Amino acid sequence: ITNISKGETIMRLVFSALLISIISIPTLHAETYEIDSEHSQVAFNVRHLVSRANGVFNEFSGQIQFDPAQPEKIQVEATIAVSSVDTDNEKRDVHLRSADFFDVESFPSITFKSTGAEVKDDVIHVTGDFTMHGVTKSIVLPVNVLGTGTNPWSKKAQVGMSAQTVLNRSEYGVNSWTDVASILGDEVEINLMVQANAQ
Repeated sequence: ITNISKGETIMRLVFSALLISIISIPTLHAETYEIDSEHSQVAFNVRHLVSRANGVFNEFSGQIQFDPAQPEKIQVEATIAVSSVDTDNEKRDVHLRSADFFDVESFPSITFKSTGAEVKDDVIHVTGDFTMHGVTKSIVLPVNVLGTGTNPWSKKAQVGMSAQTVLNRSEYGVNSWTDVASILGDEVEINLMVQANAQ
């Protein structure tokens, strides 16, 4: 074997090794997950006089595009049916649905659509357009990934996430009574717990 043939052989071996390594690298892609409303919760609480009132929205839906290997590329889109507000007090819920507060006839949905994200200390800070009561503002949701796995019944992938934030309802025009400060707090704590299943 000449020196030239040895060189060619080495080059072919190197090229083959590189080709095999490229082929063996798994393709990264984002899975599309559907929010499972039966195993998720959209909850809130706000100061009421000298205590706090708690509530949830029972009807909501949405999709999450997520790849654990590239969490900064997460995409989220969700919709809440405002008429499903539930504070375990029917009289109060009727009032919340009225024009004094959410005005569900004019603004039936609360929506969120992500516009970007970045990861800091294992928390995905998801920026998006949040629309409530006809007002849209950019907010940031600090999302914690609780875990990923496989649904034992459907055998499909699933992911769990949580997020907490605080919104000022006055910024969205929800209730404008002049004495509201002495009755109801302006800051509303939002707590999200989401389980989503791959489609």
